[in-house]
Amino acid sequence: MALLDLNPDELLTTTRSVRKRLDFTRPVSMELVKECLTVALQAPTGSNRQTWHWLVITDEARRAAIGEYYRKAVQVYLTSPGSCGTLYQEDPERHAVQKRVADSVGYLGDHMAEVPVLVIPCLDATAAPEYNEAGMWGSILQATWSYMLAARARGLGTAWTTLHLMYEKEIAELLELPAGLVQAALIPTAHTIGTDFKPGPRQPLDSILHLNNW
Repeated sequence: MALLDLNPDELLTTTRSVRKRLDFTRPVSMELVKECLTVALQAPTGSNRQTWHWLVITDEARRAAIGEYYRKAVQVYLTSPGSCGTLYQEDPERHAVQKRVADSVGYLGDHMAEVPVLVIPCLDATAAPEYNEAGMWGSILQATWSYMLAARARGLGTAWTTLHLMYEKEIAELLELPAGLVQAALIPTAHTIGTDFKPGPRQPLDSILHLNNW
């Protein structure tokens, strides 16, 4: 598949968490997913351990089961204190953004089972250094982001989600994961409805930049 005409900065700043604009009706080829994962494997990994594994779920029954766990987790999350829709109420403009995010999260919660491809990046915790949590998770998280960037470049939409981990044990049993394999995220993957994504709202750099000390 031809890549979208995006320069590196455009790719990095327009790879959004896509929820409402995922096309549930259009199949995603396994070859396309493999292309994205091949790119992901070039991400940095601590001590070059490459302690990652990638589950790609296309089976309808398994997607339905994972989708139901995710739906229940979203319901719990959105009604909990500190959910995205409750944040920054003292700032009306920023709070409005958060409410839109919450609405989008709820939509994906209702439709996760319809997403044609679910990708679950996993970490082999038995082969990762116990003394360094940052190093351990640093061997899977940036690779997952690379997967999402590669997907965007190919006209696919993804979203970083972790709420399914409320049911990590149940999903591990469903997918027959061996002991020691830890799920890092759940990445819905589908073609997008349009490709005209824009940078998301962010706080000004000067509000979080600290030079030399705090």
